Parts: sequence; structure tokens; C-alpha cells
Amino acid sequence: MRAVIQRVAHARVTIEGNVHGAIDRGLLVLLGIEDADHDEDIAWLAGKIMGLRIFNDAAGQMNLSIKEIHGSILLISQFTLFAATKKGNRPGFTRAAKPEVAIPLYEKMIKKLESLASQKIETGIFGADMKVELLNDGPVTILIDSKERG
Repeated sequence: MRAVIQRVAHARVTIEGNVHGAIDRGLLVLLGIEDADHDEDIAWLAGKIMGLRIFNDAAGQMNLSIKEIHGSILLISQFTLFAATKKGNRPGFTRAAKPEVAIPLYEKMIKKLESLASQKIETGIFGADMKVELLNDGPVTILIDSKERG
């Protein structure tokens, strides 16, 4: 499971011209799921997302987590995070999980984050053509792969 985590001043996802999910200060999380992912990946990655100390404290140091600032999360599924680009110029997506595997894991990630955050997680719609807008704050962008947790 891969996540691109961006600290944002605000973010929103629009589907067919309608805003489906929007947040103010918080995290935009782009989530890629592969066939090898399981519940353990969800638990570890959700804990990591909630614990990342990437928000500024009173001294201006990145020392606070999303929970400590009472921020929001916008979670977007993004199979392209598993693009294979070694050969040619057209990416391959064979490592990305098919919908029958990915959708249940995506839904479990939403529930896990909601339980850890004690609030509703804003989302896109799995497989939809989404337009994502954000104002990256910092900019701060973190890449995490659950298979590299050691």
C-alpha cells in the first residue's frame, strides 16, 4: 500500500462537476493499493498517517500530528501510484489491485482512519474520474510504502 500525503491548507475532490469531498487544514492522502496488501498494511499505514508530526507547533517546528491540530483528511484512491515505468513510455499498472480486491481495502482504510481520527473522513469515489484541487501547505509531501516498514 502506498500513500502520498500532502499537508494542505484546503483540498477538494470534484466528480462530474459536483464537490464530493472537501477539507480545510489537514491532509490530502492519495492511496494506492496492490494485490499483496492486507489488513496489516491498513493498520500500519493508518497509524503512520495519524501519527505523522508534520504540522507546525507554536515555535514553527513540524512537531504536531493531524489529531493534535484537529485537522481533516481527504482520502483519494489512486491506482497510478503503482505505475511501472521501467520499459517504454506508457506506464503499466499490473501491480495495482483490481477493484474486487482494492475496493474492500479502500473502504477498510476509510473506517480505520475514521476510528483513529474520531471524525468523518472525506473521500472521492473509487474508480471515478476525479478532479482534485489542493493548496499544499509548505509544501509538505510525504511518500509512504507499507512494504518498506522493515
